[in-house]
Amino acid sequence: MSEKKSRYTEAQAKAAKKYLKESVEDVRIRVPKGDKSKIQEHAAAMGESMNAFVIRAIDETMERDTFK
Repeated sequence: MSEKKSRYTEAQAKAAKKYLKESVEDVRIRVPKGDKSKIQEHAAAMGESMNAFVIRAIDETMERDTFK
């Protein structure tokens, strides 16, 4: 059997795990079947990841919804 080689060193993996633990939180959303691919395609067309697109959509909606 061949052993799977990681692209990252153990130190890099440890640093990434620490960053994720200290800097970000997970939010899980569910969408109707077929919508995930539409969201991915739209995000790609905008030159961003799906995560960046969702964050931008949330930020813009919250800004728009804020009462002034």
